[in-house]
Amino acid sequence: MIKPIKIILAFMLISELFVSCKKEGETPEVVSPKAENVEIGYANNKQAIRGRDFHFNADILAGDKIQSIQVKILPKAELINSSPWKMEIAWEEFTGLKNANVHKHFTIPVEAPEGKFDFFFIVNDVNGSKLELKEDFQIFDAANMPVDPIVDRDIFSRNDDMVYYMNTYVEDPLVFKKGDKFTARAQIKQIQGDGILYTALIKRTLSHFPETVDKLDLTKAIIISKVEHKDLGPASKVNTYELVNGAISGDDIIIGAEKDGLGSQISGERQWQSGQYNLVILYKNTTFNMSTFKSIPITISY
Repeated sequence: MIKPIKIILAFMLISELFVSCKKEGETPEVVSPKAENVEIGYANNKQAIRGRDFHFNADILAGDKIQSIQVKILPKAELINSSPWKMEIAWEEFTGLKNANVHKHFTIPVEAPEGKFDFFFIVNDVNGSKLELKEDFQIFDAANMPVDPIVDRDIFSRNDDMVYYMNTYVEDPLVFKKGDKFTARAQIKQIQGDGILYTALIKRTLSHFPETVDKLDLTKAIIISKVEHKDLGPASKVNTYELVNGAISGDDIIIGAEKDGLGSQISGERQWQSGQYNLVILYKNTTFNMSTFKSIPITISY
């Protein structure tokens, strides 16, 4: 007669062998790549203007490793555009990475037709899985846009002496010292409706490079000016400065000031230091969800 304890031990041994065989025979789970913070166009408006710069961003986490990344802009099958135009771009520099920030700027060709398209973002993983995002996308001609915000008349002065004017550097590099008055004047044209405009100084060491108002982190930026507008008519403009009793103000800051243009204390990560900064001009038209930006390098010797 087999003793109960031997029966239990035999049963445990058989169970372990069964589990071991099952594990060896199992197919490993295939994990697909994922994407976050996807932005198709400025402010993720899923629009583009032909002949102009286009912004795309996505944070990728691969299941195993990235094999390839592609963007495709294809005509909608159910619509007939003015031509069979399409656009395909592949980026090889991300191959082999586990995660990556895909931040790209490219030009939508001027020959691209106006119309509705499908925008595909495709990530292939070395494990054989794939992520494919598909969004409705539209291409416009600038002449047919209700607003076409453009940074215009960006002029910088140091102690009232002009040092920069619309991509022309009177001095290069642009260097400001503690106590200098930095005037950062800018205008946005070809707008209407409602919108908001910022100019800000941001230390490059903070790795904060906003391209839209929505991405601006006020804890990392020294705001020089903030201007909001409402109910503007077609083809209007907005400026960073205010005209009060015939005097222009509101678009300058003293290097070393205790408070910024919003009245916030300049401390913590924002506190003044010697080094490389960017003067960033950010505009968003909230009525039509259109944005533009510009960044100019500045050196501060504090």
